[in-house]
Amino acid sequence: MIIFGTKGYLYQLAILTLVCGQCGNPSAHTLRKRVTKFTLFFVPLFPVSTKYVTQCTFCGAEQKVTGEQAEQLQAQAASGGHGGQQSYGQPQQPYQS
Repeated sequence: MIIFGTKGYLYQLAILTLVCGQCGNPSAHTLRKRVTKFTLFFVPLFPVSTKYVTQCTFCGAEQKVTGEQAEQLQAQAASGGHGGQQSYGQPQQPYQS
């Protein structure tokens, strides 16, 4: 008898300040990596799929991003670039208080 299947892993890569494409608020977004791995006898062997997503902490909306965009966002977070705001889903609008 051979036991095989898949198992999902979720990694939080960064927290960034972005303008949400859903609600339009400049808020914190988490950049996450979802990896699905093939398992044999409950041992994860190799990744089957990898997806990147940002989630707005204000409204909870998720936005898929490509691997290249995820790398750019992660580099921005590592360099301490919280001054500039990125927009996904709609054009960036100035924030007025």
